[in-house]
Amino acid sequence: MRTLFAVALMTTFSILASDISASAQAHMGTPQEQKACNRDASRFCRKDLGNDSAVQSCLQANRAKLSSACRKVFEAHGM
Repeated sequence: MRTLFAVALMTTFSILASDISASAQAHMGTPQEQKACNRDASRFCRKDLGNDSAVQSCLQANRAKLSSACRKVFEAHGM
């Protein structure tokens, strides 16, 4: 019974970890979306480069200054 519980618990954690990983990748955007925002990220968020969630927050904070291509990426994701 303990073995069955341990297997079920490990399976649950594995599923949760893969969901979190997929969610994190979705926030990073496609290569085309990243390219659309690369220049804006370098310009406005230089200190945050390498931290995708910080760059995303920084770009959102500078939304009024973003290039039209980058702004469209955020609009496409409902942000």
